Amino acid sequence: MANVKSSALLMDKIYKNQRHFYDLTRKHYLPGRDHLIRHLAAPRGSTVLELGCGTGRNLIEAARAYPTCQLFGVDISAEMLKTAEANIHKADLSHRIHLAEGDATSFDPFGKFGIDTFDRVFLSYCVSMIPSWEGALRNGTKLLAKGGQLSVVDFGQQEKLPGLFRLMLRKWLARFHVIPRANLKDVLHDIAQDKRAKMRFLPLYRGYAYYAELDSSFYTRFMEKSGQIDLLKAENESHREIRKAG
Repeated sequence: MANVKSSALLMDKIYKNQRHFYDLTRKHYLPGRDHLIRHLAAPRGSTVLELGCGTGRNLIEAARAYPTCQLFGVDISAEMLKTAEANIHKADLSHRIHLAEGDATSFDPFGKFGIDTFDRVFLSYCVSMIPSWEGALRNGTKLLAKGGQLSVVDFGQQEKLPGLFRLMLRKWLARFHVIPRANLKDVLHDIAQDKRAKMRFLPLYRGYAYYAELDSSFYTRFMEKSGQIDLLKAENESHREIRKAG
């Protein structure tokens, strides 16, 4: 609990002022976010959760891309959530985007949102900022509904970019407590094996960023009994209703 509190205080300190111009300054050096949103392929009427939602920028874009979906966002920083709430209200999407303060590594959505699993879960440029980032990824898969998909975009290793650029970028990122995860692919591979999910991993922009998906619907489609796929959504909804009923 102490670690969670210290992380929250650190994020609030970093973003207390930055949140006011965060989206303007990050527009050009956080590429791949729109790529992730396009590849969510969220089914009609499905639920989408972002862990580490920041200013709400991605949730707003996803809400516009998938107009029948309900979206949910979690962030450890109360300061960032203030900006997210304002941005979502300004976009007239408060009826479809729901926010809560929480730690990505242990967040239990049932108490906040009344549901405990989501059809899509994604993390955008926050894995590199979460100290226990492996726990955040595992919690993300835990929150997936049966047949769901986890998506991640974050800083890569810049392996095909000039060495001087890599050095300068790393020094600049360190000022904001950002650490690109060198073993991200290996960790995701292990989680995919544990969860019997198919992993897709793609370097973007010469390795500047990495994009990944863990898709459990692949194994559901080919390993479940015939006819069960059509029942997935009903089964997930039934489970949620049972939890609501107590």
